Amino acid sequence: MNRIKSSLPALAVIVALLWMRDVPRRVGVRERALRPEAIREGLRFVFRAPLIRSTMLLDFFATFFSSATALLPIFAQDILHVGAKGYGWLYAAPSVGALAAGAAMVHFVERIEKRGRTLILAVLGYGAATVVFGLSRSFWLTFLCLGLTGATDTVSMVLRNIVRQLSTPDHLRGRMTSINMIFFMGGPQLGELEAGVVANLIGAPLSVVTGGVGCLLATVTIAARTRELRTYRRTTTPSLATTASAAGAV
Repeated sequence: MNRIKSSLPALAVIVALLWMRDVPRRVGVRERALRPEAIREGLRFVFRAPLIRSTMLLDFFATFFSSATALLPIFAQDILHVGAKGYGWLYAAPSVGALAAGAAMVHFVERIEKRGRTLILAVLGYGAATVVFGLSRSFWLTFLCLGLTGATDTVSMVLRNIVRQLSTPDHLRGRMTSINMIFFMGGPQLGELEAGVVANLIGAPLSVVTGGVGCLLATVTIAARTRELRTYRRTTTPSLATTASAAGAV
């Protein structure tokens, strides 16, 4: 039974792939992608395109500073005193928030005109919810804050992916996604290490609070330095000249 349950996500991906429409063949793209210069071209594009670079940095710093789930057992046992059952509810809270936000985004994502600003606000909400979570001594307030972290993270994730996918040329999209996986996977893993080290030095609550503050400061800094992200709208069309320059293409 467990094997069947673990296979369901893979089956869903296979079905989705089978339903995808055929993509017109691009002559010469495969040969160019296999060249050693392809990696450098992908890196050059990511770090020269302000929109792509800023969304990846937001992804990394938000999860690096606010990865506090590793400390949930301490909160459940020593701070909130809710035991194993309470810990289970707290651990599930981000998923509940993510599920609710994901369902809402299906209907509302096309109505969000100021996508860049909404993305920034979502990450700020993620950091603020983390700060309140660290300060909370109430089970239900903590549950609400964790739910908000899941919801705001889902909103920002959807918008980050929209910005990146629509702002990347077709022939660079695979390489951009590969580079993004480094930020996406590295942030939470390093963040849990950071949370544990800081918690050992100053305690779990302050570790969570300082992490949330770090997330807020990083978000404000990135937003202030990236006008393209602040002004990005649903109707924004990436400049072909800009993307070509970022990719180092002529």
